[in-house]
Amino acid sequence: MTDQAVDTDGVQVSGRTSAESQFLGRTRELKELRADIERAGLDTLSGRKAPRARVLLIAGRPGSGRTALAEELVRQVAERYPDGVLRARLSEPDGTPVPTERTARELLSALDLPTPPGAAEDDLAAALREALTDRRALLLLDDAADAGQVDALLPDTPDCLVVAVSQGPLTGISDVRPCTLGGLDTKSAVELLSRLTGSVRITVDPRAAEGLVEECQAQPTALTLAGGWLAARPKAAVADLAKQLRAEGDEGAPLGRVFRLVYASLPGSAARILRLLTLAPTEYVDPHTASALAGCSVSGARTTLDDLVAVGLLRAVDSPLPQYEIPGCLHPLLRDRIEAQDRPAELQLARARMLERTVRLLQSCRAITETDSPQAREKLLGMPRSLRFPSPRAAADWLRIRKPALLAAARLAVADGELDTLARRLMSQLVRAMVAHFGMQAAAPDLYGIHGLVLDVAERQDLPREQAAALLNLGDLDAQTGRTADALTRYRAALDAGRRANDPYATGRAMESVGGAHQELGDHDRAADWFGRALAERLARDERAEAARLYGRIATAHTYAGRYGEAQRHWRAAMAGYRKLGDVAAHARALSELARVQEYAGRPEESLRTCQEAVEWARRAEDVRLQAALHLRLADTLDHLGDSTAALLHRKAAERMLGEEMQEGDTRDPAMEQDANACEIRSASAED
Repeated sequence: MTDQAVDTDGVQVSGRTSAESQFLGRTRELKELRADIERAGLDTLSGRKAPRARVLLIAGRPGSGRTALAEELVRQVAERYPDGVLRARLSEPDGTPVPTERTARELLSALDLPTPPGAAEDDLAAALREALTDRRALLLLDDAADAGQVDALLPDTPDCLVVAVSQGPLTGISDVRPCTLGGLDTKSAVELLSRLTGSVRITVDPRAAEGLVEECQAQPTALTLAGGWLAARPKAAVADLAKQLRAEGDEGAPLGRVFRLVYASLPGSAARILRLLTLAPTEYVDPHTASALAGCSVSGARTTLDDLVAVGLLRAVDSPLPQYEIPGCLHPLLRDRIEAQDRPAELQLARARMLERTVRLLQSCRAITETDSPQAREKLLGMPRSLRFPSPRAAADWLRIRKPALLAAARLAVADGELDTLARRLMSQLVRAMVAHFGMQAAAPDLYGIHGLVLDVAERQDLPREQAAALLNLGDLDAQTGRTADALTRYRAALDAGRRANDPYATGRAMESVGGAHQELGDHDRAADWFGRALAERLARDERAEAARLYGRIATAHTYAGRYGEAQRHWRAAMAGYRKLGDVAAHARALSELARVQEYAGRPEESLRTCQEAVEWARRAEDVRLQAALHLRLADTLDHLGDSTAALLHRKAAERMLGEEMQEGDTRDPAMEQDANACEIRSASAED
């Protein structure tokens, strides 16, 4: 099982490393930070209530243990914040600032709040601040690149606390006193070495241990690397390591000197894997990523990763999946190594292998959901065991845990510009896997970003068919979130791309979508015109079901415009189409809509007859909910005609049908209620 892609029962990822339980030192800094939480701010001193959350800043150079200190502070004060701890990293491993839009979206998702697809950065940040207004939560914002990143996410309530980690001051955020880190105190630094190397060598030569601490300037990461080097060499004396570091002189920072020593001691294959890990899309890497980058087996990659953890070059992440993290302070050092030792062509090949492995994992992740498909089962069994998932749940857990890395892989592949074929395959499989496991609605916020990337590649490669598909998908998501004008612009661009590609499906689909956008904007004349153009495309290709549906859309547009004669004509055309297709249920619904239009047109007797015919067709279709809705409409029409006795009978029939449906389904289906109440809708023109 350990060689499979996932062997988890679905435990939540905390994102915290196992080393956090062994925190050492920083007693003074922790005391100051905790006191700073209660310190009266400038607003309080002037008699005003603080308008925003208090910000505690932990500043220090990479390798100083700033993130570990922040996590320890959070652990100590978390109980004061019953609404939980939210974590976000504000910089990529290479130092690139993370867009506020992405951070706000991730934090809103952590709060189980909706994140509308395509929402603007300012809107998402405002939604996050509003969500935190009535909460008492703690935000840990790690690796902040500048004050703007923190300020955009700062809750508008003093009941929340923000702990920010940065390399320097966050100028621009008021009332922030940075806690600037240097090295550990000597006692804690020696204790750290003792934990890593064993107490014997430290006890027998305490002065050598103190000398090593001095050579490392008591920096936690440098000490961790030094301790790992000693732990791998039980016979080496602490003084030997201190001597080797002194022999290198004062060139470079202590971390760089220790890193060079530890790196030089690695086997060639391990050093290569370590370098290549910097090509991974996020700070968290797994054995599959390492295996693909290096071109070795998954089990071999995992062994190497564990060995690198032992010497302090990686951290094991507390996760149901085997995941590892390169300390951020080592990224620049490793990038220098990769530029000096690896050819660009080799690095590009490693990226390609990583993307290809990701594509195959996504294929496996989706295929395991297709249990009814013999072809999918056969394809799944043909995959190597290391790419297979033991269950659909395990596949869903893998997708959920690795989703940030998968999305980042897509962004990096598109930004690369030289791996567009792999990027297109990756995005296609990512969309399919997310829809299969999470559903279209839940995946929509992430899908919006993926479709945007697809559009970038399609425009770069001049692929009008894919460009049209991406624009249609983006337009649909814009329309679903109320950005109808933006959707209309997307649909028109999709129409142009579809015509350039000579793609009749995309062209017809775009025409219909343009019509739908106009209808949503209240321009029913243009809506009917565009639906008519789409209808002509469907009729030309003899797509009868789609043509019948479009007749209905045209009829609806005419109904909204008050052209009831045209609406009735098109509903009859739709009915004729459904009748030829043998679609009894669709025929019944078309009759129902025709009856509605006749009532709007002031022809209650004709509407009554049509509605009775629709009831019979709904009965043949065994559509109980539609029958109930039609009985209620009949009751309304009979009331309008003055036959209250017959109206009462129809209402009782509807109630009986709805009651039986509730008994069969235990709870009322919202769609059933919508159908049952649909007959009560009246247009202003009909009432006039």
